[in-house]
Amino acid sequence: MNISVVIPLLNEQDSLKELYDWIAKVMQSNHFSYEVIFIDDGSTDASWNVISQLSNQNNQVKGIKFLKNFGKSQALHAGFEKAQGDVVITMDADLQDSPDEIPELYSMIVNEGFDLVSGWKKKRYDSIISKNLPSKLFNWAARKTSGVKLHDFNCGLKAYRLEVVKNIDVNGEMHRYIPVLSKNAGFSKISEKEVVHQARKYGETKFGMDRFINGFLDLITIWFLSRFGKRPMHLFGTLGVIMFIIGFGFALYLGIDKLFLNTSGRLITQRPQFYIALSTMIIGTQFFVAGFLGEIILRSKPDRKRYSIKEELNF
Repeated sequence: MNISVVIPLLNEQDSLKELYDWIAKVMQSNHFSYEVIFIDDGSTDASWNVISQLSNQNNQVKGIKFLKNFGKSQALHAGFEKAQGDVVITMDADLQDSPDEIPELYSMIVNEGFDLVSGWKKKRYDSIISKNLPSKLFNWAARKTSGVKLHDFNCGLKAYRLEVVKNIDVNGEMHRYIPVLSKNAGFSKISEKEVVHQARKYGETKFGMDRFINGFLDLITIWFLSRFGKRPMHLFGTLGVIMFIIGFGFALYLGIDKLFLNTSGRLITQRPQFYIALSTMIIGTQFFVAGFLGEIILRSKPDRKRYSIKEELNF
């Protein structure tokens, strides 16, 4: 199979048939063998009914329905597990991503040898204040922190070599950082393609300003996990040792000063250096213990399913 199209969605009943017809037209005109995997992330409208109808009419349409809303990252993870195409394309279900981009994205993976190609919505039809400016700031911070030189990390339209999606773990709200996760997994041939961004035709956006706050917090998380996720003691242990040495140094100075240099001076407990020494040694010990506990948790944690599937179609 040439292409798997993975589409997570939430309450997009009006756009689904039009989106599938558009995808099918592109696939047939380019003679691609394909599958379209819709992941219904707990929709409360008739989205699943539309997916069921499409799957009855077309063997290429496959569906996964979650018991409730688990989030876009979990939906993508479920779709990636089922995908079988040599190239996996992800896109949003709101018709703002154009299926006409698929052939060139496919060619960049197959013919140019990229592991991942991310869409870049250079010209956007979103609010400048509430989306465009925060998005530029967010992407700048992501580039500086991760070292992945992309203009638009959050674009839903991306293409992947199948091996990439099978070797990354998308969880929480890490879908924004799939290129970073891919790089950390060893897939370094990452590029981008300028794509058309279309105005939303049906419904309303599911994301507000809070996604940018969460995005920056996730950025910190993924930076930590990429550097110290497998060895938390390297960070917390180092900080703990440094803090403890600082505290011990103050305590040693106070002891020498009281015993040999200034024996008739103030009591040690009346000097501020005593509390600095005590606090830093306690904090250093806590950091060290945190690193030790992190190592224990990392080695003993069970694998947990992060979502529950209610129904599947055509698998």
